[in-house]
Amino acid sequence: MARLSPDRRHGPLPALLLGLTVFSGVVDAVSILGLGRVFVANMTGNVVFVGFAVAGALGISLAATLIALAGFLAGAGTGGRLVGRLRADRARLIAVAATAELVLVTVATILVAAAHRPLSAGPRDIAVALLAAACGIQNGAVRGLGVPDLTTTVLTLTLTGIAADGRTPAFPTRVAAVVTMLVGATAGAELEVHVGITAALVLAEAILVAVTTLAWNTPRRPGAWRAQAGH
Repeated sequence: MARLSPDRRHGPLPALLLGLTVFSGVVDAVSILGLGRVFVANMTGNVVFVGFAVAGALGISLAATLIALAGFLAGAGTGGRLVGRLRADRARLIAVAATAELVLVTVATILVAAAHRPLSAGPRDIAVALLAAACGIQNGAVRGLGVPDLTTTVLTLTLTGIAADGRTPAFPTRVAAVVTMLVGATAGAELEVHVGITAALVLAEAILVAVTTLAWNTPRRPGAWRAQAGH
C-alpha cells in the first residue's frame, strides 16, 4: 500500500477506498444488468440516461433513473452530515459510513432474494433506491476524507490524470483505482449473468463486510492521518 499511496498522510485509507471501488464496480454491474439499465454508483451515467429517456429512447426507464438519482442525493446528504460530525477523526468517519452502507445493501439483498422472478417494478425500484443511497453515503464520506485520486465511483478524471500526467507519484494510485473498478464490474457481471442477481449482491455485501470490519479496526491505529479530514 505504500507504493499505491505516495502520500503517507492518509494511512490505511487508500486500501479501504480501493475496496469500496471494487464494491462500486459490482453494484453498477448489478444495476445495469439486473435492475433495468440504471446506475447506482455513477450518477453521470444516470443524468445522460434521463436525457435519453426524455428523448424517447427505448429500454431506458425514466422512473428508475430518477429514483436512483433521488436515492443517491439522499445518501450523499447523509454522508455530508457524517462528515460534519466526524470530520475530526477520519477513522471513525469511514467506519460509520461503511456500516451505514452495509445496512442498506443488506436490506436490498434480502429484498431481491425474496422477490419473485422476474423482478417486478416495486422490488426493483426499492432495491435501486437502497443501493443508490448506499453509494451516496459512500461518495459523501469519501469527499470528506479527501484522499486524492480515489473517488471510488468515477474514473473520468483518474483516466485523464493517467494520460495527461504520465508516471507521476500518483500514477500507481490511479492505475489501482481503474483496475479495482474493472475487477468489481467483471465479477459482478459474471455472477449476475451466470449465477443470478442475488449472488452478485451477496458479493457486494461481502466486500462491504470486509471493508467495514477493517475500517472499525483503524481507530486502533494512532497517527496524524486520522485528523487530516479533507473538504
